[in-house]
Amino acid sequence: MTVVIATQLRPERLSYLEEMHASLTRQTVPWEAVLVLDGADPEHVPAPIAADPRVRVLALPRPVGAACARNLGLTEVRTEFVNWADDDDVFPDWSLGVRLETFSDRLGWVAGWSEDWLPDGSTRLWECPVPPGHHEAGDVVTYWPRPQDTIPIGPTTILARTRLVRAAGGMGGLVQGEDYMAAVGVTALAPGVLLPLPVYRYRKHAGQMTRGTTYDDLELAARRHAHAFGHGLRNTFVARAA
Repeated sequence: MTVVIATQLRPERLSYLEEMHASLTRQTVPWEAVLVLDGADPEHVPAPIAADPRVRVLALPRPVGAACARNLGLTEVRTEFVNWADDDDVFPDWSLGVRLETFSDRLGWVAGWSEDWLPDGSTRLWECPVPPGHHEAGDVVTYWPRPQDTIPIGPTTILARTRLVRAAGGMGGLVQGEDYMAAVGVTALAPGVLLPLPVYRYRKHAGQMTRGTTYDDLELAARRHAHAFGHGLRNTFVARAA
């Protein structure tokens, strides 16, 4: 499986990126990673990561934004399964293994809950609106009734078949909320399972890139677009099956 991580290698986030990499080294199953540099200098990749043969660096010649960087990273994936990750978060040691073991031939994705990792080192479990268990294709978006409601599932908690992620359009092309597109797209195209345990640790800190001063300017518009995309896919398949 491959973990795709987009980063701008900001100095204040390099230690976080090293912690993400360290969490990958503790996984119980083999993995690869594609580290996409969003306009950053490859010389600034931390030494332990640059020296790891499991990590392939894709250096983009100029900044293109998270959605485009991640999509270009997806093109480089050569394994059957893929998982998105941010450069400031970590995976629990069992994360990749427990989800991989859950797969059957019929499933396209396996996800779990996430934990908010607070500045004092404590964690807070986030149980997404989707209940644990098996879900048919298109079911997940039904737990997102309005764009302004809580998103139905954590995008970075989803381990999915690479061909499915590509068919769903990867991360779309939004300047924010692109991961909403990834979540509803993948879960609309194939059945999957949500495990009732945390598989991703989401770091809360002052430098989070998704919470800049202009965050609220486009958030609802991004949500409306992803919401319409997910429900549109579901409605299309429901109509074809009728």
